[in-house]
Amino acid sequence: MRTPLLASPPHGYRRGVERSEGSPWVWVRVALVLFVLAWILGPRELRDAVPILVVFLVALGLEVQFLVGALRGGTPRLPDRGPQAIDRDRYGFEREPAVDEVDEWNEGDEIELAPGASPHTRAIRRFAVGLGLIAALVGTIWIVESRTGWDSVPGDQRAAAVARYSDEASRLAEKPVSIRCDEARDYVGSVQHADGVATVGGDLAILTPEICHDLYRLAFDGEVIGSRTGRAVAVLAHESWHLRGVSDEATTECYALQSGVELGRRLGLSEDTARQLMRQQLTENALRGAESLEYRLTSDCRDGGRLDLDPDSSSFP
Repeated sequence: MRTPLLASPPHGYRRGVERSEGSPWVWVRVALVLFVLAWILGPRELRDAVPILVVFLVALGLEVQFLVGALRGGTPRLPDRGPQAIDRDRYGFEREPAVDEVDEWNEGDEIELAPGASPHTRAIRRFAVGLGLIAALVGTIWIVESRTGWDSVPGDQRAAAVARYSDEASRLAEKPVSIRCDEARDYVGSVQHADGVATVGGDLAILTPEICHDLYRLAFDGEVIGSRTGRAVAVLAHESWHLRGVSDEATTECYALQSGVELGRRLGLSEDTARQLMRQQLTENALRGAESLEYRLTSDCRDGGRLDLDPDSSSFP
């Protein structure tokens, strides 16, 4: 008994359609998940360089594009699986179709898919899955940020921390100044690709939430996170020297690494640890790429050099 072909397309054809429509989007979604995980667990430079909102907007745009393309697409047609003209010319293949095969399939005939297999239904279902995945990733980002970053610090403690940073900066700037943490990232991070910004000779410096959080973990929780702690102390000292009136970036960095020893000690480090972290920053400065040449320390930044703030001491920085 002949199976009605209009009720269900040939197995090979159905499998080919699913491969062409589904597989690329599976890999796009896998790449999206991997990137978000790298954004969460990877280096701070990645989070500063790529705002996560951009990633989700791109993902949403891809899902919408897929949905619109699927809804606009016509009814699929069965490919002609019989001998082609070149086959008949070369091999002389010719046969009369059986009686029950006449008009069964003609080239160009439309396929009526089986119930429940509508292309529109599949497209909407995949779109819903994509939206669910994006929503899950957004929720993951929100949970991670709210529980592990600067946003996880209660408001009153954040205010106390900012006041503490401002006091320390005022000591270095030798005048009253203020420190602000840029939660909205309007001035630092992904905007200027910097951990901090300050107007030379001004009274306000702005730090990234990551720097503020690393300083908080040191000053209020007594946590030292290796070079991250050293970098946070150096950034606070660097912006304080800008507020004091020093404009040259290399000179400012040299002064920051020297005064960072005392600043780190006041924030809770031992003098040996503070000096070790600043020496580590001194080493990392020499390894910076071409994009940070203006921050590269010069030969004047050394023990007994022109930029040595304490020439009577043999310890540097």
